[in-house]
Amino acid sequence: MNLIDDLVSAAPVIAGIRRDLHAHPELCFQEVRTADVVSAKLTEWGIPIHRGLGTTGVVGIVKAGTSDRAIGLRADMDALPMQEFNTFAHASTHSGKMHACGHDGHTAMLLAAAQYFASHRNFDGTVYLIFQPAEEGGGGAREMIKEGLFDRFPMDAVFGMHNWPGADVGNFAVSGGPVMASSNEFKITIRGKGGHAAMPHNALDPVPVACQMVQAFQTIISRNKKPIEAGVISVTMIHTGEATNVIPDSCELQGTVRTFTIELLDLIEQRMRDIASHTAAAFGMECAFEFDRNYPPTINSVNEAEFARKVMHSIVGESRVAVQEPTMGAEDFSYMLLAKPGCYCFIANGDGAHREMGHGGGPCMLHNPSYDFNDQLIPLGATYWVRLAEAWLKS
Repeated sequence: MNLIDDLVSAAPVIAGIRRDLHAHPELCFQEVRTADVVSAKLTEWGIPIHRGLGTTGVVGIVKAGTSDRAIGLRADMDALPMQEFNTFAHASTHSGKMHACGHDGHTAMLLAAAQYFASHRNFDGTVYLIFQPAEEGGGGAREMIKEGLFDRFPMDAVFGMHNWPGADVGNFAVSGGPVMASSNEFKITIRGKGGHAAMPHNALDPVPVACQMVQAFQTIISRNKKPIEAGVISVTMIHTGEATNVIPDSCELQGTVRTFTIELLDLIEQRMRDIASHTAAAFGMECAFEFDRNYPPTINSVNEAEFARKVMHSIVGESRVAVQEPTMGAEDFSYMLLAKPGCYCFIANGDGAHREMGHGGGPCMLHNPSYDFNDQLIPLGATYWVRLAEAWLKS
């Protein structure tokens, strides 16, 4: 691997910062201490900062030369509302909060690149270092954009990166087109008429109606959408009833829908709405249908993805840059890609063998209570950020 020597030398110190962040996780829009750490390091290195976009966001500004061209590099900062199982020295000190997705590592990789940029400005233009809050369901990217991210800091393209467990360290994955799905939630409340379970003819039982809906929703996937399109409807909660001998008044269904295109999402939402209302009506009942669109699909620009691929080739070689297999997980970097060209890539986090003694019994997978970011990625991810920005601003 063609790593930058200065980044390799600085990696142990940056890893210490990463572990401090891991030990002090903060949930979405609460990343005050994390933003303080980021701001203090950027200021120490002589990088001007702007704070407060999206409540706790931080933007660092590194300029060199005279060009008006600019690139944005983004890292997320927030943790998850989970109890950590690890007991090693840098495990979470906050009960019910954990860096189980590696955002501490994403922040560390961008900090490492920032330190290098501060003393090696081998480019002509501006690098914007975007430390974003609230990726885990809060839509921090959307909020930063609403509050003027791309107006105050005009950039030609924006890039993001996420660690990916399971593949060997030293590998990347990137592709143009959809790489992560839209995230959407629904809630359906079926209103019947309660009664004695021994006399169902005197009631309107919402439970079998709910069962009919759950089954019918899957026909949208198997019979309404094109077979080559990817879509998921998952009913994950059914809430009803309080006693075994009572037919309940109502039944509530909740779940999620994932797609790679807005067109398919439109189709699924309309068909679900039709099925819910007509099924309820067929049994003499009514239902309330709620459908919330959270994150749109993450769709990489083809040109920017190919540019990133060539940069990766120069660092790790062509054989270690895979085609990015799309995942039904969601990511709010999608909002940035709706506003600007760019791409979102994966960097391999290994199989979990990097964890020190004291990790929990579960696998080192994202959103798992035994997860930990692999500090070996810090000089590699930072090298990618540096070479990407340098190449982009020279092209």
